[in-house]
Amino acid sequence: MTAGPLARFTVLDLTRVRAGPTAVRYFADWGANCIKVEMPPGVAEGDMGGPRHGPDFQNLHRNKRSITLNLKEPEGKAIFMKMVEKADVVVENYRADVKFRLGIDYESLKKVNPRIILGSISGFGQDGPYAERAGFDQIAQGMGGIMWVTGQPGGGPVRAGIAVADVGAGLHCAIGCLIALLEREVSGQGQWVSSSLLQAMISMCDFQAARWTLAKDVPGQAGNNHPTGIPTGVFKTSDGYINIAASGDHIYKRFCESIKAPELLTDERFSSAKARVKHRDLLNAEIDKRMAAFTSAEAVEKLNKAGVPAGPIYKMDEMFADPQVKHLRMAREVNHPKLGLQEVIGQAINMSRTTVEEWTATPEQGEHTDSILSEFGYDAAAIDSLRKRGVV
Repeated sequence: MTAGPLARFTVLDLTRVRAGPTAVRYFADWGANCIKVEMPPGVAEGDMGGPRHGPDFQNLHRNKRSITLNLKEPEGKAIFMKMVEKADVVVENYRADVKFRLGIDYESLKKVNPRIILGSISGFGQDGPYAERAGFDQIAQGMGGIMWVTGQPGGGPVRAGIAVADVGAGLHCAIGCLIALLEREVSGQGQWVSSSLLQAMISMCDFQAARWTLAKDVPGQAGNNHPTGIPTGVFKTSDGYINIAASGDHIYKRFCESIKAPELLTDERFSSAKARVKHRDLLNAEIDKRMAAFTSAEAVEKLNKAGVPAGPIYKMDEMFADPQVKHLRMAREVNHPKLGLQEVIGQAINMSRTTVEEWTATPEQGEHTDSILSEFGYDAAAIDSLRKRGVV
């Protein structure tokens, strides 16, 4: 098997719950030697983010190896620092002060390896008035603006249906660490990379946030309607619902022609973009009437054939049954020694030449402790002694 494009890098994973594991997963999926550092059995380790054999944990920690190591014990910390000497990246998502109490902050890591990169994820930033607050996805969604533009108008704020702040922070941290690795090729020095749930959420609000910073416009809830492109939204068919994006004069004309509704072109209320903005709700109702003549599948095929963006609205099982999703390999098989054959979520990045064809399942707690310690110079007798003393 061809080694993955990141195979030359070793990443020490101190993360838990979701944002941090998401960051490390990008390295793991592309072949880096990712070592998940966990507390030994029986030692409290906080929230892992759900049961180890549950879907969430299994999806987050695939392609990693696991070592148990008690960082609160001096000997455990010494072993970790020995690992840092040969590592490239350390990723953590403790509360901002915890790394300093454990003595594994960037300045401490830098003393043993000037080339080390520390990736840190917090709720609100490493400093500032909220630095010590615990981070949680929905709290960041509320503070980051997305909940105020999500949901039906007048219906009150609504959270996104996925952990968008957690996943976004993990993605931003991974990108930051990769940038730092590229910069290290020039400077020879590591650095501290940090992101937060709040920063990621604001960044991902993107054009909605820019409506305020650049135009002093406070966007509100638009439900299933696109905030500015009309008509774009959810429309009812004879057997369900579909998304249609027919904004812009050219696409709107193709849309009206494809469903044989020329009156929607000539009606003064809908004949221009400005008019369609003013009469959005009325236009949506007229479109719903005409969509009732088609099944969802018929409408999606007809509109796409006419060059009008349209698509079904899937439940999760329907999504993974879609032929394009199958083609993109968005479900990848891994074989777990206890759970058997599983499907985890595939990567959304495609590369023409370098890839990792074989993925491994999430390891059991401490599954690779002996082999990892031996790689860092510990013999069988030393490992046995460490285990008896609860260090690993």
